[in-house]
Amino acid sequence: MEKLTLIKVGGKVVEEEKSLSEFLGDFSRISGYRALVHGGGRSATILAEKLGVKSRMHNGRRITDAEMLKIVTMVYAGLVNKQIVAGLQALAVNALGLTGADMNCMRSEIRPVKEIDYGFVGDVKEVNADMLAQLIKTGIVPVLAPITHDKKAKLLNTNADTIAGEAAKALASLFDVTLIFCFEKKGVLLDEYDEDSVIPQLTPKLFEQYVIEGKISGGMIPKLENAFEALKAGVRRVVITRADELGKQETGTTITL
Repeated sequence: MEKLTLIKVGGKVVEEEKSLSEFLGDFSRISGYRALVHGGGRSATILAEKLGVKSRMHNGRRITDAEMLKIVTMVYAGLVNKQIVAGLQALAVNALGLTGADMNCMRSEIRPVKEIDYGFVGDVKEVNADMLAQLIKTGIVPVLAPITHDKKAKLLNTNADTIAGEAAKALASLFDVTLIFCFEKKGVLLDEYDEDSVIPQLTPKLFEQYVIEGKISGGMIPKLENAFEALKAGVRRVVITRADELGKQETGTTITL
């Protein structure tokens, strides 16, 4: 089976020109088939503030009302996505920016209201893996923005880690997939203020223990939940690492079952 490296990049990395440029350079040097998923939450928060729209979060996930949906669509599917695509084209990587609505590559359903009403947030129900694989095998690098659709003409905000996990799971039947989550930390840290407290290997049991102890919290929880689900669905390897460590061996946190 042919190898595919699917990378999710987020945080400050995609929002600062220098770090994005360095990351895209490293990404362009990865051999074999590649795909990229990006976030851009801070940029959306900054624009929302300028437009007088309040940002609300719960457990690292954005609550998305109608006004916030317009902002995240503009930022994720527009500005951030196209900056990444343009940066890759400059490095001779033939990238194509996509939302879940494009070619119907990812369909979601609005998240049901339980304790929290997340608003226009989508939970992924279907990934068009064949269509993505077709692009990838022709040498195109899909760059997926964290916006999906419900096939009833409604766009939905969808967590970028979830997009990466669901795409990796769907493509695992067609490729030997390595999923890498890149951000500004060296990996999953035992102490968020100590860069050297990287957990080299994380199992579900350890994850549960660290969540109870409060050592793993916030946005890292959904990231790791997605990582474990991906492994269960056949993704070969999942790594969480710092963006500037991309391509280096034995860095970051390897997620295992």
